[in-house]
Amino acid sequence: MEYTIKKIAELSGISTRTLRYYDEIDLLKPARINSSGYRIYGTKEVDKLQQILFYRSMELKLEEIQKLLNTPNYDPKYALQDHYRQLLEKRQQIDHLILTVEKTLRYQKGELYMTDKEKFVGFKQKKLQENEQTYGNEIRKKYGEETVEASNQKWLNLSEEDFSSMETAEEEMLEALKIVIATKEYHSDKAKTVFLKHKEWLQYTSPAYSPEMHRDLGQMYVGDERFAAYYDERAGALAAQTLNQIIQNFAK
Repeated sequence: MEYTIKKIAELSGISTRTLRYYDEIDLLKPARINSSGYRIYGTKEVDKLQQILFYRSMELKLEEIQKLLNTPNYDPKYALQDHYRQLLEKRQQIDHLILTVEKTLRYQKGELYMTDKEKFVGFKQKKLQENEQTYGNEIRKKYGEETVEASNQKWLNLSEEDFSSMETAEEEMLEALKIVIATKEYHSDKAKTVFLKHKEWLQYTSPAYSPEMHRDLGQMYVGDERFAAYYDERAGALAAQTLNQIIQNFAK
């Protein structure tokens, strides 16, 4: 079946202006232009638009979507399975938050008792899912399923007090890291503070700490732009590089 740009806009729920823009940037070209100059879309284009909107629902940028769709070995069936997995993860995340809100409402009405741990389960589950989506594949390849699952469980079981202490350790580490970035003194007392606070932060969720694991993690911070961005955005340019150098110096 074929559709004009107006009909496919009505079908998909996006504007004709957006479809024209997709055409301009070569993200979604019409199947043909008819004798009246109208863009005509067929089944192939409808399917591709569905894929684009799936990716947009996952908040991917148009450039990223275009790169994915133009990958030589791109498989729509695999992509759909991946969308399905991500949607299930989102549903689980939302279900946890809904449950937390429902229990909190009943707790505030005096209908049930709610432990401090239960008050934060939904939020920790949300954070865990976000981390899984961003870093999960790389971490699992490097450390294995069993280690990652143990770490995730330890994270979910953190008490409110431990969670607060973990955040404080990271904040103190970042403040000390900013000073080392400025002074470039990688063996100083302040650099040692960075190392010790980062180690403390790790131990809240790591099932078993080792200097080797710590050094490997430092290398990962500079080897993957997503990890590097996490620290660079919080402590300034060269934060990930500086943190890695400190870890390599002190993790013996």
